[in-house]
Amino acid sequence: MADTKTGNRFESPGQGSRTASRDGAGENRRPKADAGERGRTTISDDVVEKIAGLAARDVPGVHALGSGMARTFGAMRDRVPGGSGKSPARGVSAEVGDVQTALDLGIVVEYGVAIADLARSVRENVISAVERMAGLEVVEVNIAVSDVKLPDEEDEDEEQSSGRSRLQ
Repeated sequence: MADTKTGNRFESPGQGSRTASRDGAGENRRPKADAGERGRTTISDDVVEKIAGLAARDVPGVHALGSGMARTFGAMRDRVPGGSGKSPARGVSAEVGDVQTALDLGIVVEYGVAIADLARSVRENVISAVERMAGLEVVEVNIAVSDVKLPDEEDEDEEQSSGRSRLQ
């Protein structure tokens, strides 16, 4: 007789399709592994930094991310033709392990905002976003407030978009 295919290329010879009896006897298949256990997922530091950066910017009272130097270099990078524009990860640093991550954020706050309350809100928003999207446990979020945006100060981005230079 000719060989018959069972249709499942991973079945061992002679196993074929079997039907289980009511008490489960005759069933010799291994229990299937959960789909989440059939491979490995790695998440880049850059991905976690972007998630954290966007989550931090969503909190009212956060004017910008990054220290003064990082913002200056970022503004110069933004002016280069063909540049990638604003990086959502500017001012965020992440260390990502297999199941945990730690984050450092540098922020500029708007004048009049209670910094302690703002830092708590940023932490909550960042932790929620990273844990939900990346599935990593956030062990710490360190926040360094590097500046306060005063109401009468012109922003670097506004200066850039208006085309005006500080030099004459």
